[in-house]
Amino acid sequence: MSLSGIILGLINVAIVVVILVLIGAIGKWILGMLGWGPPGEVERLYIALVALIALYMIVALLFGLPTVHIFRGF
Repeated sequence: MSLSGIILGLINVAIVVVILVLIGAIGKWILGMLGWGPPGEVERLYIALVALIALYMIVALLFGLPTVHIFRGF
């Protein structure tokens, strides 16, 4: 894999992480407006889940594994 492919892959991982964090922030904002703020443990678990997804995507990028096939099985 070329250096440009790795850089583009890392940019894609960063985009996915930003989108997932944005979805979490919007959900927290909406729940806060309704008066149902999520507990701190749920927020930490969500961030840990996003970090695990990012780690999986980086490892898949480095080893050349397809990420879509894993998620398509569910």
